[in-house]
Amino acid sequence: MTRPLKLVISGPVGAGKTTFVQTLSETEVIATEAVPSEDIGKPSTTVAFDYGTLRLEDQELHLYGTPGQDRFDFMWDVLAQDALGLVMLVGGHKPRDFPAARGILEYITARHQLPFVLAVTRQDQPGVWRPEDLALYVQLPPHQVIGIDATNRASAATALVRLLEHLPARHDQDVTLLT
Repeated sequence: MTRPLKLVISGPVGAGKTTFVQTLSETEVIATEAVPSEDIGKPSTTVAFDYGTLRLEDQELHLYGTPGQDRFDFMWDVLAQDALGLVMLVGGHKPRDFPAARGILEYITARHQLPFVLAVTRQDQPGVWRPEDLALYVQLPPHQVIGIDATNRASAATALVRLLEHLPARHDQDVTLLT
């Protein structure tokens, strides 16, 4: 049996991290939600992490959602340790959060050599930024940016599939995810 794979889900406040983990997890999600100490536009926020699990074929994935506020950046480091990859979420309806998303992405990937995909949430709503436009804005190759609806299981799973398709071959464990 293969050991579980750790995937990190990160992004700014309100990007859909908790929803993404809840949508994909096949087990009850452990969430560390608290009332925010400042106005962040929503009644609760993640203060440590969200945790859920998912099975793809014979492989168990552990999904760790990070807090979105930069004052919890120490948790970004803790959760990214030994991770296989990163799904960075950004709300396509909130262009003001794009620089924060880029900052989080750079913070994590500068400290941890993680393959990543940028998932633009809220694609089910009108007037949001499309993945190809955000790819140009943040100067990433189009294959690394995908549009999703974090409330839809099939849509959210496409971000994981895209990430897993672009992982380098790993020789230290038997990984048979998508054949």
